[in-house]
Amino acid sequence: MSTAERPMVKKHTRLEDIQAIVLGTLIIALGVNLYTHTGLLTGGSAGLAFLMQYSTVLTFGQAFFLINLPFYALAIIHFGWEFTIKTFVSVFCLSVFADVTPMLITFEAVNPFYASVAGGFLMGVGFLMLFRHNASLGGLNILARYLAEKYAISMGKFQMAVDCCIVLLSVFVVDFMLILISVIGAIALNMIIAVNHKPGRYMGNV
Repeated sequence: MSTAERPMVKKHTRLEDIQAIVLGTLIIALGVNLYTHTGLLTGGSAGLAFLMQYSTVLTFGQAFFLINLPFYALAIIHFGWEFTIKTFVSVFCLSVFADVTPMLITFEAVNPFYASVAGGFLMGVGFLMLFRHNASLGGLNILARYLAEKYAISMGKFQMAVDCCIVLLSVFVVDFMLILISVIGAIALNMIIAVNHKPGRYMGNV
């Protein structure tokens, strides 16, 4: 199809962006709490936040917000203020929702394997919603998006490799069996992104 034959694509409205950020971070927060309840973790800045939560007095939300602060400069340089502001709002929303969710819903008994897969899928869907509205949750997501747009490297494959490495390096904080189960979750999360977010397709800026 030639450029002239392609239909006009309208940019997302501010209301649509707000809706996606709120819903996306709510979905991710539910996945985060499934992981927290079962002692699992994931990769990226969220994985670091889990490790801090398990080994310090910080909550996931507090740790996640602090970890992401250094990455905003990189976001401004490569993706501009709009992306950076949306990412900051997304990080703030997830930090709040992750800490508020346990006050609104409790899990009496959750199988770790189910939590790993279901939580991974939930977080993957939430990430995808943010990517498609020109936002992210900072950290390695910013680097992954830069590599995808600059060098056509699959975001899902890149994050899957990095996330699995981070999970495997967590042997000093998390039980080894839970680490193995967490790898399954990392694969589930990034499978959603790898299948639905590829270079040359919907890159999240319209």
